[in-house]
Amino acid sequence: MRTFIGIDLGSTTTKAVLMDENREILGRGITNSRSNYDVAAAVTKQEAKIAARFTLFKQQLGTAGGVEALLEDLERNFRLEQFLDELKQLEETCDGYLDQPRFQENKAALREALAPIFRAIEAEAPQIYARGAERKSDFFRDLAGARFMNIAGKVAKESGISFETLLNIYDKSIIDVESLVPADEEVGRQMLKGLARALQDASDVTISETEARTALEKVLAIELEETYVVGTGYGRIRLPFPKEHIRSEILCHGLGAHMMFPETRTVLDIGGQDTKGIQVDENGIVTNFQMNDRCAAGCGRYLGYIADEMNIGLHELGPIAMKATRALRINSTCTVFAGAELRDRLSLGEDRAEILAGLHRSIILRAMSILSRAGGVHDQFTFTGGVAKNQAAVRELRKLVQENYGDVTINISAASIYTGALGGASFAHRAVN
Repeated sequence: MRTFIGIDLGSTTTKAVLMDENREILGRGITNSRSNYDVAAAVTKQEAKIAARFTLFKQQLGTAGGVEALLEDLERNFRLEQFLDELKQLEETCDGYLDQPRFQENKAALREALAPIFRAIEAEAPQIYARGAERKSDFFRDLAGARFMNIAGKVAKESGISFETLLNIYDKSIIDVESLVPADEEVGRQMLKGLARALQDASDVTISETEARTALEKVLAIELEETYVVGTGYGRIRLPFPKEHIRSEILCHGLGAHMMFPETRTVLDIGGQDTKGIQVDENGIVTNFQMNDRCAAGCGRYLGYIADEMNIGLHELGPIAMKATRALRINSTCTVFAGAELRDRLSLGEDRAEILAGLHRSIILRAMSILSRAGGVHDQFTFTGGVAKNQAAVRELRKLVQENYGDVTINISAASIYTGALGGASFAHRAVN
């Protein structure tokens, strides 16, 4: 099967979209961006292929009863198998680091301390992927890291081993494990094992285990040929393919927004490092654009910095800000100075939710300034990028668009973070067809 792939290599996450010859999206993939952009591109491309095989498997099963529940259980159990395999690789890598000269004296004690940490994480894994379980992240590094630190702290106290030493071994090892890209054969094994687990839990599936396994094996036998790949994003110059396969973020986000919402005329993309205001015509072709020109203030990195300052997760910023009844005015636009202002306001006892509401309003005000310089907001307006998932940012955007431009249709998709990659995949399709 011929496929066309777009890869958006961002500063915080790398995204991929895989489509078929009919421009139907088969799969999407996402991973943490790394300093090694070649690895990030390879991992997210593999993730898009995995998602494509789930799509093809669903098509194979057709309208059989209980298919949706089976697919949901299959994906959960596949991710569980993935997690357990990566955990095993992490343990082996940690053990390998103990061969370094500096660990020789305490090698046996360190090995004895690490073992119960990994056994505890392994025992917890089924609960992480249980039905209805909520995960703050789907990335192995985040899930394993949070549990490693929690358990390692207790083990360190009981064993007398330095917590910093255990954490250092983990930090060194996780980099190597993250750089591993599973082979197609390994993915196939994990999916078949996940299907077996899913069928054990299935109660209302009308197809037999043999039929389901045969359908999945048929899907796994399909070759997903990489007919053409286009790269874009912050790290696009580092992508491992020729320059003619690279397109600018502006073009890809404009075309991607058009594909998602054909009536789009204005696009706002707030990414990790930059904010872009884009105008497109009826064909998704860029007619004008503006970007922030100095620093990452008002972008995803800014929000990440604020989350670190407040010692909370990035995903918690929006929900906390939504609790505010008013937004405090934030005077500092620089990321560093905003952090200092944040600390000052908190020390004065000002409400945390109101401070965060003010920070979100400040971000959107900067974005509105960029949009104004790009030609304003026209109907329809599409908001893309990771910040489009932040409900507090969306709330402020709706307010300010209404105040300045009246009733404008604002499009926001759950898949907005993939907009650039979608545009890249479409350019890949156009290059061949």
